[in-house]
Amino acid sequence: MKGLLTFVGVLLLAAGLLFAGQGAGIIDWPSSSFMLGASHWVTYGLVLAGVGLLFIILGWSRRTL
Repeated sequence: MKGLLTFVGVLLLAAGLLFAGQGAGIIDWPSSSFMLGASHWVTYGLVLAGVGLLFIILGWSRRTL
């Protein structure tokens, strides 16, 4: 369970940072993405990245059974 929480957390963190970067116009990949320059995706991405960070912290702090 510890490894699964950490793995899912890393995926969520990476996706959230990608979404936020696209929404802010920092990441222009893929060039046809509907998220580019849409400011609400910055909020969605940061929330998703926060959840991912929380999962990582929970995964690292859980005791091994």
